[in-house]
Amino acid sequence: MTTSGRLPFPISLAGEGIMLREWRPDDLDDLVALLDDPDIARWTPMPSPFDVEEGIAYLKRAHQSRLTGRRIQLAITTDGRQPLGEVLLFGADAGMKEAELGYLVGARYRRRGLACAALSVLGGYARETLGFTRLLLRIDACNTSSTSVARRCGYRPSGEPPILHAGPYGSSNLETWELVDERRVHRDRQRNVARERYGRNQRF
Repeated sequence: MTTSGRLPFPISLAGEGIMLREWRPDDLDDLVALLDDPDIARWTPMPSPFDVEEGIAYLKRAHQSRLTGRRIQLAITTDGRQPLGEVLLFGADAGMKEAELGYLVGARYRRRGLACAALSVLGGYARETLGFTRLLLRIDACNTSSTSVARRCGYRPSGEPPILHAGPYGSSNLETWELVDERRVHRDRQRNVARERYGRNQRF
């Protein structure tokens, strides 16, 4: 992680068939087309309707947050050009070495694996380059599309109490999901197999 605790700017990341890049002023029309979606407003803090004025304000806030190092906020693309969605890293705590991630994909571009790819690429960067050891998602349990992405990317519910969030389409109960260490998952599976074979009271 950077010694100042500030998140690096600018960056671009590639992998899993996608390219993540910084938002640009000329993305305004694409941004509005992506975010003017009641389904996105239902599960995120986005205003609805999301018009050009909201888009201008959103890009300004995103740019300021990047300049000050408070968050990473990148457009999801396949070729570095047209934005198809967004992936974020925010709420970073350098002392705890933890951060929260989020993602969204425009309605026309869903079911292509873009959210999972973006989450994997940014999550890998967060762990391997920035040094975060605990990565979190906060998702409403009813948002089955998002929970499916989380599971495919190796996240599991942490068991922490849900967080109440008020949005334009009602309240959400956000559950905390945590990226699981695959080595730990493998060890747990081995323990479970051993318990089945030798008895549940056996110590391992």
